[in-house]
Amino acid sequence: MHVLSKNIVFVGGKGGVGKSTSAAAIAYKAAQEGNKTLLISTDPAHNLGDIFNQSIGGKTTEVTENLQAIEIDPDIETNNYIKGVKENIKGIVQSSMMEEVHRQLDTAKASPGADEAALFDKLISIILEERNNFDKLIFDTAPTGHTIRLLSLPELMGVWIEGLLEKRKKANENYSQLLNDGEPIEDPIYDVLKERQERFTKAREVLLDKEETGFVFVLNPERLPILETKKAIELLDKYHLHVKTLIVNKVLPNEIDGEFFQGRKNHEKQYLDMIDDTFTKQELIYVPLFTHDITDQQQLEEFSTYYTKG
Repeated sequence: MHVLSKNIVFVGGKGGVGKSTSAAAIAYKAAQEGNKTLLISTDPAHNLGDIFNQSIGGKTTEVTENLQAIEIDPDIETNNYIKGVKENIKGIVQSSMMEEVHRQLDTAKASPGADEAALFDKLISIILEERNNFDKLIFDTAPTGHTIRLLSLPELMGVWIEGLLEKRKKANENYSQLLNDGEPIEDPIYDVLKERQERFTKAREVLLDKEETGFVFVLNPERLPILETKKAIELLDKYHLHVKTLIVNKVLPNEIDGEFFQGRKNHEKQYLDMIDDTFTKQELIYVPLFTHDITDQQQLEEFSTYYTKG
């Protein structure tokens, strides 16, 4: 089953390889084929607005028939995430402690990983909620390292939450025996953790469902993107997330003039051979280097034709 026919497609890769353009072209093609499609950018350097030549931002915006797009802002998501945590602990923490807890949470906003946790929360919401409203979800994800950390989070968080739940359960049983004549006590934090665990589990099932979800990496025929993509694929394999398709972007066309370009073309050939030798288990889609940036729907259409060639 071709990756582009999956319902959920994650498009990853190094910054600058043409990832956003590739994701936009996949989404555009899906929409042209009559699928109600949502294109989601989680890359802090949002390019979707430039590609579609319109302002997109944090609300779902229609860009063309059957195609809507949204650019997720990590700062806004972090604020919403912290706000949500504050709501969850209302009524659980003593009012005298509330100010201190809020101060701690506001400090946590700036901590490493806060953005990623908030972003992943938003991602899970989109996967679990928007699947029912759209035929296709296409994710233009942040550069490689972030993507892998985010995709591996459900497994890590699942284990962590499992441990927390176990601890709280034991503590609650002890309290019940001491204070409540053995009657179980209400524990809102336990309920919040339990609900988060269930969401993570559901999202993980979707991510691991090979029929529903596909992963695509975009790379250029250059040494660093090849090495980085190889590393990323090996790491994702460990989490049972298998990248079956690679888009090799910005390949010099055959019909080029001049000594300089001929020299570049010869130099590029070693990298195209390296891609062939390195990625034997992946389907390779080759897209040429265009003379211009992709900034309108006609160019996107032209770009997307290469996905069905080969």
